[in-house]
Amino acid sequence: MDDLILLSSSHLVDLPMELAELHVHLQVGDTHQLQTSLPDLQGRLTTVVEAAGFRVQRITPQSAPPASAPLRTVFVRVERALPDHVGENMAMLCCGLNPSLHAADAGVGYVTGSNRFWRAMDAAGLAGRDRDPHLLLREHHIGMTDLVKRATARADELTTAEYRTGVARLDELCEWLQPAAVAAVGLAGWRAAVDRKATVGWQPRPLGGRPVYLLPSTSGLNAGTSLDDLVAHLQQAHAGPPAS
Repeated sequence: MDDLILLSSSHLVDLPMELAELHVHLQVGDTHQLQTSLPDLQGRLTTVVEAAGFRVQRITPQSAPPASAPLRTVFVRVERALPDHVGENMAMLCCGLNPSLHAADAGVGYVTGSNRFWRAMDAAGLAGRDRDPHLLLREHHIGMTDLVKRATARADELTTAEYRTGVARLDELCEWLQPAAVAAVGLAGWRAAVDRKATVGWQPRPLGGRPVYLLPSTSGLNAGTSLDDLVAHLQQAHAGPPAS
């Protein structure tokens, strides 16, 4: 029988971080039963579980004593994926193109030393510890997600259809959690899915009603953008759009 794991989150907004912490300790390909009392309203429970790096196979309601909430069992397969690190009251939501295989295996976005994301966040005064998305969300109220959840060796393996599906997912995520602003890192995905002529800066197209600031890639291969430039862009995104 698959392992049975009891989830403790009593509110759906707390579930992404519980699942992110769980995912890193499980083996890719294994199947498990996640038991929760949270309802699957309009499929949101399914969406949250899959954004945490699990493939939902089915959800089965279970009976419970009259005084307690009914338990649901979510049958899942562990994917090679990078979980969302998101929650309520986010001052900023950082959104990459998609996770590398290294990031998926480590459970941390931008994990390789050649990527300048964490150095730029530290220099901008936005991160208190290197490569720690849990602390980033808990103490700095900055979340992390990706436009496309599928992990690949290279971003050029992604398709325009995947980017457009990702925008739809982010619309729903931002409408639900209402981050103060979204920092979209990397122009390629936004240009493919939203506006092929988009340039760095605040975008006319929001995500779930939340303002979007488009940043250059933080990859070390992007030699045209300096670390100081990245720091300035992150600070602008965190400060929010100028008053109209």
